[in-house]
Amino acid sequence: MSELRKILPLPKPDAERNHLRLVDSTDFHPLSTTARHPESGLVWARAYEKKLLITDASIIGITMLVALLTRAELSNIPQFLAALNPLMWLGLIGIAVIWLLLLQIFHTRDRTVIGTGANEYKRLITASMATFGLLSVTLLIVEAGYPGRGAVLTIAGGVFVLLASRWSWRRWLTRQRRLGRALSRAVIVGTKTEVDYVVSKIKGNLTAAFAVVGVLAEADEEHSPKSASPTRYKFGADRVAETAAELGADAVIVAGDHGCGNDFIRDLAWQLEGTAAELILASRLANVAGPRIHFRPVEGLPLIHVEIPQFEGGKHVVKRGLDIAVSAVALVILSPLFLLLTLAVRLDSPGGAFFSQVRVGRNLETFRMFKFRSMVSDASTRLAELAEHNEGSGVLFKLRNDPRVTTVGRFIRKYSLDELPQIWNVLKGNMSLVGPRPPLPSEVSAYQGKVNRRMYIKPGLTGMWQINGRSDLNWEDSMRLDLYYVENWSVVGDLVIMWRTFKVILRPVGAY
Repeated sequence: MSELRKILPLPKPDAERNHLRLVDSTDFHPLSTTARHPESGLVWARAYEKKLLITDASIIGITMLVALLTRAELSNIPQFLAALNPLMWLGLIGIAVIWLLLLQIFHTRDRTVIGTGANEYKRLITASMATFGLLSVTLLIVEAGYPGRGAVLTIAGGVFVLLASRWSWRRWLTRQRRLGRALSRAVIVGTKTEVDYVVSKIKGNLTAAFAVVGVLAEADEEHSPKSASPTRYKFGADRVAETAAELGADAVIVAGDHGCGNDFIRDLAWQLEGTAAELILASRLANVAGPRIHFRPVEGLPLIHVEIPQFEGGKHVVKRGLDIAVSAVALVILSPLFLLLTLAVRLDSPGGAFFSQVRVGRNLETFRMFKFRSMVSDASTRLAELAEHNEGSGVLFKLRNDPRVTTVGRFIRKYSLDELPQIWNVLKGNMSLVGPRPPLPSEVSAYQGKVNRRMYIKPGLTGMWQINGRSDLNWEDSMRLDLYYVENWSVVGDLVIMWRTFKVILRPVGAY
């Protein structure tokens, strides 16, 4: 078993621990207020779950009452309620209790899903659908008839309000985490390389919800004890649980290749039994999202199944159906805005209102992409003289204060209004609502290696690049996000990206 090096903020060591290296805890998390808010992650999680439970119960109770009142006339509500059979009240209470119970069974308030990702919302919708399905079957069995149209619409509205409440609570939780609160205290264990990698991913990431309070890393040449120096300390891996307890850690994160032998994870799990700390394994399985990972134990051997990405099939048909429906409706609704932008662009500078350019789509098929013109009409001929001022990276050309951009063009670029004509490309099938950024032929010709995988699906009107910094992204980050999307996209994920796109448009970042 490898020896470990201990780097954590502890009091001055005593005589028995005279080889301890002290490091400020803020080295591991940017929120220096964490030290002033040492609240246990388990404590805040339970308090937050109670808030969610109270909110859920209130919304469900009101929804059931409103659904009942849909059968009454507005002028006759008191008499309607007074004449109700007690069994009706009992039935409504039963439905509300079952709804709350299913929200619990589907782990919608589990601290592993709250505050990040779409899983919380997906579980809430699934639990609500299960409730309605169970209600319908029960009414059919007892021959009580189905709920009226008003009741069904009210219950659907209740689900929407539940989703809205979870979104509001999540915004509150994010604000708390910015202040250094509502964070789980974590100790990270592993080799120095693996620990550094995990810390870099957690540091500053509010969705991770961890404040790193200690690091236990394998000794390397730089920090291995070469003499009786009072600044270094060695100890065995069997002290990980003890150290986590000393620090009041809520989680012990084992980073990738821990270098402590095959039995380390099992022994550590035993040592953490009866404590408040949970055991988390951090894998460097790059660009593979949760839905593609499945676990199957075989004779005590945990096998990890990783689904191979599929670029054809049913979910792609659903994606295309969503593209057609949304783009067709959007073109109708946005037609007045198209007219206004057309006039504004034409009046601002000489030239046409639209700009078209050849882009490369799925399977290297080229198409003509449309945008509102945001530059002067001779912008392409002036590109060479600006090449030396390129602020982009890789094969991208970007210039924050590009002199070719018009006054109206600067405005429509800021709020991504210049991209709206691409809705027509979506309807035609050249593009999708969500996907990688549509590249130029010159960019594609410069692609090497795995970057070509981004051409396996249609480019998108919006995508991971749109909601993660846009033009502020460097070439490597842009490609990483595109490749992650190509292999891990889902319909629900697309809906989340579209929602986040609206938020980015209202608060533009990286648009120029």
